[in-house]
Amino acid sequence: MPETENYNLQPYLEQFGLSSFRPGQGDVCSAVLAGRDCLCVMPTGGGKSLCYQLPAIALEGLTLVVSPLIALMKDQVDQLLSLGLPVTFINSTLSMSEQHERLDGIASGKYKLAYVVPERFRSSRFLEAVRSTDLKLLAIDEAHCVSQWGHDFRPDYARLGRFRRKLGNPTTIALTATATGRVRDDIVEMLDMNEPEVFITGFARDNLFYQVIRPNGDSQKAEQLVRLLRNTPGSGIVYASTRKRTEEVAEVIASETGRSSVVYHAGLLPDQRRIAQEAFMNGRVEIVVATNAFGMGIDKPDVRFVVHYNLPGTLEAYYQEAGRAGRDGEQSKCVLFYSPSDRYIQEYFIDSSYPGKENVAAVYDFLRSINNDPIELTQQQIKDELGLSIGPDGVGNCEQLLEGAKALERLTTSQNMACVHIDSELPTLVDLLPKQAKVRRKVLQAVERAIGSRRGETVYFNPHDLAQTAELDASSVTHALRELNSLHAFSYVPPFRGRAIRMIERDLPFNKLNIDFDALEERKAAEYDKLKKVIRFATGSTCRQGQILEYFGESNGENCGHCDNCDRKGHGKGEGQAAGNIAVDPKVVEVVRMVLSGVARTQARFPCGKNLIAQMLCGSGSAKMAKLGMNELSTFGLLKHLTQVEVVSLIDILAAADYLQQVELDRFRPVVELTPEGSEVMTGRQPLNGDRFTLPEPLLWKIRGEPGGVPTVEVGDVDADEALPPVDMDLLEELKQWRSELGQQTGQPLYLILSNASLQQLAAVQPDSHAKLLDIKGIGPAKVSKYGDALLTMIRGDAAPAQTASEPMPTETQAEPEPSPEDSAEQAAVEDFTSQLPLVEQQPTAESPPTDPPGVDIDPGLRPSHYWTWRLLSTGFSPEECAAIRGLQRELVVDHAIRAVDCGWPMRPEWCLDEKLISALEAAIGHETPERIRPILEHLAEGTRYEEVQLYLKCRGHKQEEDTDG
Repeated sequence: MPETENYNLQPYLEQFGLSSFRPGQGDVCSAVLAGRDCLCVMPTGGGKSLCYQLPAIALEGLTLVVSPLIALMKDQVDQLLSLGLPVTFINSTLSMSEQHERLDGIASGKYKLAYVVPERFRSSRFLEAVRSTDLKLLAIDEAHCVSQWGHDFRPDYARLGRFRRKLGNPTTIALTATATGRVRDDIVEMLDMNEPEVFITGFARDNLFYQVIRPNGDSQKAEQLVRLLRNTPGSGIVYASTRKRTEEVAEVIASETGRSSVVYHAGLLPDQRRIAQEAFMNGRVEIVVATNAFGMGIDKPDVRFVVHYNLPGTLEAYYQEAGRAGRDGEQSKCVLFYSPSDRYIQEYFIDSSYPGKENVAAVYDFLRSINNDPIELTQQQIKDELGLSIGPDGVGNCEQLLEGAKALERLTTSQNMACVHIDSELPTLVDLLPKQAKVRRKVLQAVERAIGSRRGETVYFNPHDLAQTAELDASSVTHALRELNSLHAFSYVPPFRGRAIRMIERDLPFNKLNIDFDALEERKAAEYDKLKKVIRFATGSTCRQGQILEYFGESNGENCGHCDNCDRKGHGKGEGQAAGNIAVDPKVVEVVRMVLSGVARTQARFPCGKNLIAQMLCGSGSAKMAKLGMNELSTFGLLKHLTQVEVVSLIDILAAADYLQQVELDRFRPVVELTPEGSEVMTGRQPLNGDRFTLPEPLLWKIRGEPGGVPTVEVGDVDADEALPPVDMDLLEELKQWRSELGQQTGQPLYLILSNASLQQLAAVQPDSHAKLLDIKGIGPAKVSKYGDALLTMIRGDAAPAQTASEPMPTETQAEPEPSPEDSAEQAAVEDFTSQLPLVEQQPTAESPPTDPPGVDIDPGLRPSHYWTWRLLSTGFSPEECAAIRGLQRELVVDHAIRAVDCGWPMRPEWCLDEKLISALEAAIGHETPERIRPILEHLAEGTRYEEVQLYLKCRGHKQEEDTDG
């Protein structure tokens, strides 16, 4: 090979229809052609592909490209074939005969460039074909997957170094769009590269405007997204953190902007994802709302904006996704919406990715207790069976760790077995089919050959193998098998749709498995550190692009001039809303120290959430302040010139800057604490670092006392001219928690219970009666009937909702002795519902609602709480409805039913149990009595699943039969 400086690359460049290189491309190509290993870190859209494609054409011999992206692989091959270049790919989309044909072509030197997935290296046939040819270059795309410190680590990538040595250590180029220094070092080590040249280039994108917007709450975030989309024409991508959120955002876009959009996430079927992607790529729709499942290999040049509706987990992910904007060089926007609560979603993802020793042990012990082989349980089913706090993905990661420890094998969906049963003595069933049914006849012949003499047995087979035997495509075979089920003697069961599991090790105790949990904890800590850095990016006041360049090791110390922070400081032109340099502003320093002092004072007394701290600092006159003694703290009312919303925002900003931290003492109940650094700033021993965070302009102006500072008012979806009182943030959090728990109990979407706007208006207006609840937007008579008393209870802050003059007491109670205030509240709540309903069959009359249980005399002033639950159950309400009406957990409703049984009150099974449990109860116990129902209720009150209760009843039934026989 000639020396690099003498090698003319122009003729090869022209073969690709190009006249010049992008920055860095020429240097990389020259180094590769000189036979040197290279590590190329170049951003999305920077032209990484040419760095191996051009050398592949220039070199004599084969270039092997490893890529995990099947769709991108085909697109690139199609593009190169259109240029007349000898290239191919091998992956699972090809039939076995096509794969063998292309392997033969590789071995014979037919191709100069071949794309494969990393899993292909498991095939000895593939390795033999590659060894028999002249392999000149190994190109590893998405090389960050090699590193356990990368954001998309894959075990098959980690094994590529070993295969590289088997292939004779060919010249190797590793390429990635995102790699920190630690990841780069890991790539070099894992691939055993020989003193590679490292190229880091192209991360500065002068045509991209970086902006961070900090909305106050979900409602304002939606409003600001709508405003942004109305003012930003062209195609764009909106990234959201979850599948559910993508659909919610798409609905907002459709209803509020009228712009065309599609949804894309991993929960869609492959055809749905393909149609959505093609619609966006072809320009039939302007906007795609997607999770991070969308975008790998997407090369749409005219994306004018990329919006991150939720915080991404790493700067690598953010930059890769934002970099899909403006690939044509035209001006484009990259907008990140930052809400401090978004960090909890990312923390949940991290916890699921590193599920912890206890969860892995629970999954292992559960799976090895199941005798099925293979085990066909979805990750969701395993999570539900064990009651794990991690998500289904977390269960999948437990399985992956156990697979790495050789305790089990996870079968791919293509490995899952189907089964067929032929119960006939006819020599063949083919004659039962019409002659024109050629596909079905061909498939049936293949099935009969596979079964052979095993008629009358259930025979398992791989559908892919059957398709090859019948010489048909897989979809045709599947369709034919389903149709063959109509034959009386033919029974077909398709493969399990999930990833089945085959246990390898059942007898070894968990603590004997080879799993390095210390290393996993180290990686988990690294992920948390990455999350902290992306939060720092969102809240910092320095140049946005400068932060990115520094993160990836390409910093030149200059301001970009085209981000909101540079705009604010006068370094460039554009749009921005960030605040000025606050490091030396004495008023800001004073307010920050007041917030830190407020946290220190409350922390010394008892742990508090941010909303309670904000109320204290703002000098709230609520009864809760006096009850908790927070109005006696020296910091009470120090920030009364700010609203509670603004102080909460300050607390979030200081938490992101590591001066405060939120700690979960109870799940989903975070409290705020000082960090050691925050303590230093509070006492003046350390200066405030203004580069760590940014204040919204209105808040900064207000702190400084400058014109333009206006109080922040959360109005939700109410009209702008409807001025609301200040929102009680503590009450708002309580309402949201109640709604969340109710949604978990009933399975209802949260917005169908009450919208965010309704909750905000409730927390601001604080109605004190059922009638006034009807004035809240989104609350009608039905919702007042369901939730009114629970809402009034929370608004009052008492143990029970208040009775009001607008809620008349039923006639039957007016002549009774004066009840206690607590009992009056419960009575008003329950009577309001039961007075309008017919009685259940067991009650003595149908003219009036039930009062006390028959034969039981209860002092009206001493009726216990479970009495009112019994009243609702006896009137026909389900346990779920009782829970919603009274604002209780479902298990507590069942516990109240147990107490009613203990009191000797009538209790029918259908009041608490579904039909299946009632049938199981009758089979196991016979004629029921309240005392015999009690054990079943105990199980349900403890949260036992219905299936387990049915199993318990079945065992009871067997025991009763044994006793009878005896």
